[in-house]
Amino acid sequence: MESSNNDVLLSLLLITSLAAIVPLLSRRLQRFRIPIVVWEILVGIVIGKSGLHWVATESEIIQFLAWFGFIFLMFLSGLELDFGALMPSANAETPFWKRPLVMAGISFVITLALGMFIGFELKAQGVTEAAILMGLVLSTTSLGVVMPILKEKRLVTSSYGQTILVAALLADFLTLFLLSIDVAFLVKGLTLDLLLILVLLVAVAVLLRVGRSLLANPRLAQILEDVAETTAQIRVRGSFALMVALAALASVLGVEVILGAFLAGAAVSILSDRNNPVLREKLDAIGFGFFIPIFFIMVGVNLDLKALLASPENLILLPELLIAAFLIKFGAALVFKPAFSWRETLAAGAILSARLSLIIAASAIALDLGVITDAVNTAIILVAIITVTVSPILFDFLLPDREAIPMRRGAIIVSSRELALALAKQLAKAIPVTLVTRFPLRQSDLPDPNIRLVQGDARDPEVLRQAEAHRAASLVCLSTEPSFNEQVCKLALQEFGVENVVTWQPDDQRRLESVERMGVKVIYPGMATLVALEGSVLFPESFDVISHQAEEMEMRQVRLRNRRYHNRALKEVRLPGDVLVVRLRRGEDRIVPHGETELKLGDVLLLVGSTAFIGDAVRILEEEEGA
Repeated sequence: MESSNNDVLLSLLLITSLAAIVPLLSRRLQRFRIPIVVWEILVGIVIGKSGLHWVATESEIIQFLAWFGFIFLMFLSGLELDFGALMPSANAETPFWKRPLVMAGISFVITLALGMFIGFELKAQGVTEAAILMGLVLSTTSLGVVMPILKEKRLVTSSYGQTILVAALLADFLTLFLLSIDVAFLVKGLTLDLLLILVLLVAVAVLLRVGRSLLANPRLAQILEDVAETTAQIRVRGSFALMVALAALASVLGVEVILGAFLAGAAVSILSDRNNPVLREKLDAIGFGFFIPIFFIMVGVNLDLKALLASPENLILLPELLIAAFLIKFGAALVFKPAFSWRETLAAGAILSARLSLIIAASAIALDLGVITDAVNTAIILVAIITVTVSPILFDFLLPDREAIPMRRGAIIVSSRELALALAKQLAKAIPVTLVTRFPLRQSDLPDPNIRLVQGDARDPEVLRQAEAHRAASLVCLSTEPSFNEQVCKLALQEFGVENVVTWQPDDQRRLESVERMGVKVIYPGMATLVALEGSVLFPESFDVISHQAEEMEMRQVRLRNRRYHNRALKEVRLPGDVLVVRLRRGEDRIVPHGETELKLGDVLLLVGSTAFIGDAVRILEEEEGA
């Protein structure tokens, strides 16, 4: 018994040590853009049954940890879902069939049709006993790969990015749902037991309704807030309890456990505040820090390359599946051609071809049901490894880098209210400003002659185009009509790709959740006043700089475009006068810089310094030299 425990502990030590080493290896080889999970599978192959046989694969403890990692992975996949993104608003002038949800829906139907065709062809070849299941396996897409790449290229808010994102969301959610129905059919046949899936969905709906009611209770909300950051960690515990509860309910109902876990993640996504990433960060840390690496390493450990190499027929299977995997997605992406260029259409097909978590999960289920062999399972996992590595490279090759697009600068203010004129006057001291208004206004009425005036309704794309929204870094909409603000903000995001869109809600009564979910910053005047008063008391010196009361000091934000400073340590960068870099944003990461911090092209830097020098510092960092 003690010897057996020692074997298990040594195997677990090996797996967890490799899980800690793999991110460092991935970092060293980051130029290859290979996801960490692929490295985890590869090291698993080396130490597993296809390699050194160093892992006690028969251990129930290790099997449980890998299985729980599988469940947790599906939970986090559900947590990634933003159902608000499934209903992106389109410009009223956009034809119905060119809207993101419509194109993504048609693309998914074509994906399923092509997947089913390939599935039945593979069944005819004797590769699988379940054609529909194989078709669903080949219809999957990795949302976890698609989302970061769209964010990295700053495409998420564009019509093109939204179309790809919705297509990936549909492929993730609907494929898993259909997979659960098909598995239930394969296990139980065409019986009323299939309706038990509806019981699970009803349970989730009831849970959401009760959850919303409870969270709306001020007393309960305060209690949760009080214990959220203590050792109680109530939100994390509650999320785990919900995941286990729905997974257990799915198991009792005879439904795939991963559907229960996935729906639990989706429920947490709906009930939690998407603008507060703390809970997600904690759950990611637990999942990707321990359980999920064990699952992926064990996928590699259990991979049987010998079975794939055992016969010429099996060897031919891998390229067949690989070609089918790309053909299905490229074929379905053709529906995007009427709305986008050939490059964009092919790039969409490339990135949607990336498969990882869900295809591995589906393959594991098919293997467990006995409808595919070890050789087919191995081929499917290798397809996942190849597609998730090649697809981002193809996407980069096919789609021009947005860094090549002319630098965005300046702000558009939509309104002629007194507040808008005052804001325009302040901003015009530092950046180009364009004022857009529906009401009669003369250039001489503006507080600064450098402010550009455009007259017209900002809901009209031609008016925003005249205001050069395609070149603007920011847009602020300050109408007293919330619906007007929403329409203008969505148009700026989706049609013109403006990265920083701001609006307000004057009466503080109704939260503009639809635009907040899209990334629009919504200012609530009552709360803004409270924050300003708090800042003036707690941080008087900083507040003076931000509020322009310290006349000799300024705070400015700049995106690094000067290649001379790429990969340079901050201590080696000499900025004019007393200008300092006090904050740095790189993608989703916020960094407090120090002397050893390396700057990267595209970093957003927050500068503080004397008014006399800060303009020169901005120009130095923004100028595109050394190309």
